Amino acid sequence: MDVVRIGIIGFGNMGRGHAGYLFDAEVPHGELSAICDIDPKRLDEAQALYGDKVGYFLDADEMMKSGTVDAILIATPHYDHPPLAIKGFAYNLHVLSEKPAGVYTKQVREMNEAALASDRVFGIMFNQRAIPLHQKCKEIVESGELGELQRTNWIITTWYRTQSYYDSGGWRATWRGEGGGVLINQCPHNLDLWQWICGMPTSIRAFCDFGKYHDIEVEDDVTAYARYANGATGVFITTTGDAPGTNRLEITGSRGKLIMEDGKLTFWRTRQDARVFNREFKGGFGAPESWKCEIPVGSGGEQHKGITKNFVMAIVKGTKLLAPGIEGINSLSLSNAMLLSTWEDRTVELPIDEEAYHAQLKTRIESSRFKKPEVTGKALDTAGTYGS
Repeated sequence: MDVVRIGIIGFGNMGRGHAGYLFDAEVPHGELSAICDIDPKRLDEAQALYGDKVGYFLDADEMMKSGTVDAILIATPHYDHPPLAIKGFAYNLHVLSEKPAGVYTKQVREMNEAALASDRVFGIMFNQRAIPLHQKCKEIVESGELGELQRTNWIITTWYRTQSYYDSGGWRATWRGEGGGVLINQCPHNLDLWQWICGMPTSIRAFCDFGKYHDIEVEDDVTAYARYANGATGVFITTTGDAPGTNRLEITGSRGKLIMEDGKLTFWRTRQDARVFNREFKGGFGAPESWKCEIPVGSGGEQHKGITKNFVMAIVKGTKLLAPGIEGINSLSLSNAMLLSTWEDRTVELPIDEEAYHAQLKTRIESSRFKKPEVTGKALDTAGTYGS
């Protein structure tokens, strides 16, 4: 296959963005061949942009069986990601899904099983993995230069959102429509990077506040404590209520610490492993000599387009995926664990009890009395409108 024909499902803001660079031939070996959305007005808008060079469908099944696409790019509300991906594999199509992988891990595990049973390429739009800064941070941790992991701390509070943002779409900030708040909408990338760089923890104890700063029923403030297999600990803090916010990842190892903040990566490297210094130093007060090193990192990164390019090259050339779709369950496991820990007021061991989480989520959906206000004007829908 020399050209991969891609059909986009969901023509909201994200779907529009993907369609634009694909239509403009910015992805080698990839082309935009079809667009699907259940809203006819969205399709009219797409047709005004792309004319008869693209096929238009109101039904995803019709698009997938039309013979006009080799791969689908899913850009819909969260609950629809796994069922659409599973259908894609059933139609023998390659699948690239927007984040998050889904809303609950039980659903995502079924999607992963379908992917593994097929011979199709499955990617997820973790575009932050394509940023050189994040790649360099991971490289240093994996190289062993930082020594053994001791502590991770990520304060990611630059996700400030207003009430009008939440009011702008009927599916937003509800258990039924979105399946969560800041953890499922804003933070999938951060949770993915946290585990991609530092590894998965073995347990989570979290404290989530629901509607603390906004008139919503889902979480908008989170503080979580993690433990790793080697005894290391971690803290993850996020909210949509802080202004101005902070984005600072600090990783401490036995050979120093890494700080990722303001687009820079700084490595305080000790000349001796802290554990060795602890055993050998006889002078009472003291600490290993350390050097402050500003790590050079490349600028920019193609982000969404870069992930799509990599996905297409995986199909055409067998290139290794930067963001394999089956890894999407990792960040979702973390967000599910944080919510379950709060709901049941306990430490949650990983892997998470999928049935327990799903039961808790269903209870909140069924008992919800939250009513969204009527909204006039154009919705700020970032995920498309396909699905209920």
